[in-house]
Amino acid sequence: MAGNRPLYLGPRLRRLRRELGLTQQTMADDLGISPSYIALLERNQRPVTADLLLRLARTYRLDVSDLASEDGENYARRIADVLRDPIFSDIDLPPLEISDLATSFPGVSEALLRLHGAYTREQQALAEQRADLSQAEGHDPVAEAQRFLAARRNYIDLLDRRAEDLAAEIDKEGGATRYLAKKGVRVRFLPPEVLVNAVRRFDRHNQQLLIADTLRPETRSFQISLHIAYSSLRTEIGQVLREEAFSSKTAETLVRRGLAAYSAAALLMPYDRFARAVEARRYDVEAIAASFATSFEQVAHRLTTLQRPGQEGVPFFFLRVDEAGNVSKRLDGAGFPFAAHGGGCPLWTVHKVFRRPGEVTTQWLELPDGQRFFSIARTVSTGGGRHGSVRTLRAIALGCAAEEASRLVYAQEQDQRPATPIGVTCRLCHRAECEARSAPPIGRDILADDYRRPAQPYAFAES
Repeated sequence: MAGNRPLYLGPRLRRLRRELGLTQQTMADDLGISPSYIALLERNQRPVTADLLLRLARTYRLDVSDLASEDGENYARRIADVLRDPIFSDIDLPPLEISDLATSFPGVSEALLRLHGAYTREQQALAEQRADLSQAEGHDPVAEAQRFLAARRNYIDLLDRRAEDLAAEIDKEGGATRYLAKKGVRVRFLPPEVLVNAVRRFDRHNQQLLIADTLRPETRSFQISLHIAYSSLRTEIGQVLREEAFSSKTAETLVRRGLAAYSAAALLMPYDRFARAVEARRYDVEAIAASFATSFEQVAHRLTTLQRPGQEGVPFFFLRVDEAGNVSKRLDGAGFPFAAHGGGCPLWTVHKVFRRPGEVTTQWLELPDGQRFFSIARTVSTGGGRHGSVRTLRAIALGCAAEEASRLVYAQEQDQRPATPIGVTCRLCHRAECEARSAPPIGRDILADDYRRPAQPYAFAES
């Protein structure tokens, strides 16, 4: 301690109290002062006197020299080191301002140091993984297909407009089966074992489209529409594919399959008619599915494609997961920051709806950066249809930005429900108080404490 300068130990005192697991009231009782005085000391609004310094040392068996070392000087030095980072090179940062910040605003100083510490550690962690991740992603055909659709916000104007015209032709012929019959293709429904466990097969020699007879009606319709997309929209799908060079034949095949599925949905739910029905039904997925003779998942998926200029719907994101938490599909039209790697947040109801199959649950969500979303979630199943066949249960979530939620029938009774604080994934979420955490976030050091176990799985160091 230099000369007669007052000694401010706010952050250090607060850190000491937290490490000891004490409340301000308990520390005040230990030291014979008031809790409000402790609060003033921690905010650097009162200096620590020599008498109080000795009491701290005696009560908690600490070294006076360690307590009395200048926090302000330490903060100033550390902040000066941080501000030498090239990211700040174009900012004029006089030493006097740095000293004033460290001395007068220790809380802000602490926040800056913690943020920069997290930033540098995360950069280091990402740098160590960059080569492996780049190699993996560069040769991951599934990720490449996902990026292809994400870059187009899951809306392909050429396919949507051509499918709309084709759907009108199909309606004039009296349906998809009669449309194919006119093209010389007969549709037959056969047992899966006859199809060698396939759900759809095209017999070119006999010009027959064979469909498994155990499929649900809406799935049968989709498989028929899928064949029409592959045959009647082949030119348009090829034109879209030529917009990008793919790293492998597998990636191109997956994108072609995705475009065909997109076109099949557009045939079953033509854009203009679907968009009008959606607004009339206030985005009631089950009611819309009934009116188009489609499934809940097909409608939810189609809702993410309502991006036609001048006729946009609510921008949605879509997620499909299984009971083990594996993500089998993700589509984003609402700016939701999906994690590219790792699991999701267990506080999101999409991971809980397996307890109540078939029931729609609603939830307001708030991310750590303050973004708010509204989501609905429900289970869907595939497979089954006969004894002994495996039925797969998955959960899907459909969500939109909070400001769009009033357009949804689901939000009418939920306007006052508080938002659930969630993270994208534990490794990227810095909510220190979360008891559902499964892993520490990148950039935070775990506090070493042999004497106190907090309610949360991890306690983190101050910076």
